[in-house]
Amino acid sequence: MAFPHLQQPSFLLASLKADSINKPFAQQCQDLIKVIEDFPAKELHTIFPWLVESIFGSLDGVLVGWNLSCLQGRVNPVEYSIVMEFLDPGGPMMKLVYKLQAEDCKFDFPVSYLPVFVEMWLHHYSLEMYQKMQSPHTKESFTPTEEHVLVVRLLLKHLHAFVNSLKPEQASPSAHSHATSPLEEFKRAAVPRFVQQKLYLFLEHCFGHWPLDASFRAVLEMWLSYLQPWRYAPDKQAPGSDSQPWCVLEKWAPFVQENLLMYTKLFVGFLNRALRTDLVSPKHALMVFRVAKVFAQPNLAEMIQKGEQLFLEPELVIPHRQHRLFTAPTFTGSFLSPWPPVVTDASFKVKSHVYSLEGQDCKYTPMFGPEARTLVLRLAQLITQAKHTAKSISDQCAETPAGHSFLSWLGFSSMDTNGSYTANDLDEMGQDSVRKTDEYLEKALEYLRQIFRLSEAQLRQFTLALGTTQDENGKKQLLDCIVGENGLILTPLGRYQIISGLRRFEIEYQGDAELQPIQSYEIASLVRTLFRLSSAINHRFAGQMAALCSRDDFLGSFCRYHLTEPGLASRHLLSPVGRRQVAGHTRGPRLSLRFLGSYRTLVSLLLAFFVASLFCVGPLPCTLLLTLGYVLYASAMPLLTEQGKLHQP
Repeated sequence: MAFPHLQQPSFLLASLKADSINKPFAQQCQDLIKVIEDFPAKELHTIFPWLVESIFGSLDGVLVGWNLSCLQGRVNPVEYSIVMEFLDPGGPMMKLVYKLQAEDCKFDFPVSYLPVFVEMWLHHYSLEMYQKMQSPHTKESFTPTEEHVLVVRLLLKHLHAFVNSLKPEQASPSAHSHATSPLEEFKRAAVPRFVQQKLYLFLEHCFGHWPLDASFRAVLEMWLSYLQPWRYAPDKQAPGSDSQPWCVLEKWAPFVQENLLMYTKLFVGFLNRALRTDLVSPKHALMVFRVAKVFAQPNLAEMIQKGEQLFLEPELVIPHRQHRLFTAPTFTGSFLSPWPPVVTDASFKVKSHVYSLEGQDCKYTPMFGPEARTLVLRLAQLITQAKHTAKSISDQCAETPAGHSFLSWLGFSSMDTNGSYTANDLDEMGQDSVRKTDEYLEKALEYLRQIFRLSEAQLRQFTLALGTTQDENGKKQLLDCIVGENGLILTPLGRYQIISGLRRFEIEYQGDAELQPIQSYEIASLVRTLFRLSSAINHRFAGQMAALCSRDDFLGSFCRYHLTEPGLASRHLLSPVGRRQVAGHTRGPRLSLRFLGSYRTLVSLLLAFFVASLFCVGPLPCTLLLTLGYVLYASAMPLLTEQGKLHQP
């Protein structure tokens, strides 16, 4: 079908509507493509609303559209391919959008359709649904995706921009009059009536169920976008730099007070999440920094504190408020229905907000109360520890030689089982990541100090406490624990110490040395062969070895030194069960050849033969010299050992 360029827009729209009924789907798409390519934006401006509804369906449900949710490539590959090409980012539909944007075209959107989108993206979070989901008997669960969260954040940004388009004289409650248009009334009531409760439940669900990983950043930024409507106001003030937050003007105090739980309870929820994450990770450190920076904006902390004071104000102080009922705002009726009268009592509005979201029997935890302050101090302590760990990682990266892992494999380098990070971890972290972590945590600590007025002495104590994390032997101390009925129990700080690698349990093998797992510096097949050989010898000559070890002369001392294992009674465990002596049983004398299966032993022998060859000493004389040296060493050690035992108390 050909569409002449001079055809009137109304006739063009009528023709397209008729074709959508009479022509097959493939032909409809071909006609639409030709129209989009041939017609100017002035004519396309008229058909765009109809085209959107004909594709995606109408919000009132009258038009189903192309039924995209049921379109499958396996069932109908031809139509599926046509739709994919038409809606492709470089396809005809987006070309139409770009053409209209270039002409700055505007469209009238029915205000009745706005409830604003809230039902579409937050329908799972009505109060009834949330209570049902919290029931232990429910089998229904809903976890939003990152894409879902990003769309909700976009909705909130546009909502703030829409609400803040009120003129200054219209935004003031004192300017409320009967002459105000329904649209301006809707702007004023859009957030508390349609969005606030469902968004609060949505965020609370995400804070409680989202995994403790970096993907929480999407939820975090959505929350922070809602908390900062001044960023989307026409008269917003741009911050001077990244280190200087926005200045929150006094006119935003009503919004802060009427959304008190969004600031306070969710902040406490974030503190509990942050205490369980690895702050050495730059992504987690960035999230703490972002939250601290937002709440450190000038005047915001004071506004939140004022809102808490209004909520905690005793009701009996003002007699005329004793008989008021705090009820949740109604969510029924048309957006054009009469709005409730504007309440000028600030304390009542704050209480109404809290009770509508949490119920009148809620237990409120003040953000600036002792409980939340304790969490903040714990977070400050963990930030200090994470900064210390990041610095240790940086130092370890600089000090680790290239051949460290090879020497450890051979057994020539000491292997610190209590180290915080392995070589692979250090490589993945990198110097740049460590630098970012330190920068984020340093600024976050400063912002927390400003928000909660922490003293320098308190923060200095955390730094000084890090100096006591190692004992005189240089080994890590026991993790932070409390005493329980069955021994020591890890505290949240202790769990964080494990996660971040600040401390670890001292892992030491306490069983039979012959039966311990084969180590990385040992040859597995050789160790097993030597074990079978030594077991056969021990079984064959057990009686003779016991008789030799029971003698009181030099031969008895020599045999006891080489055929008996040092007692396990002196060993102790460092574990959450507590320090305790290991009850070992007495083993008879036996021969152990496992040391010959070590790479270190074999490499040492090869080096000895190589050095001997440089001095023209053959393999046989070198073997005799090594044997003689070992006999001299083996003869001296029993005498020294026996003499030391005699002098012990």
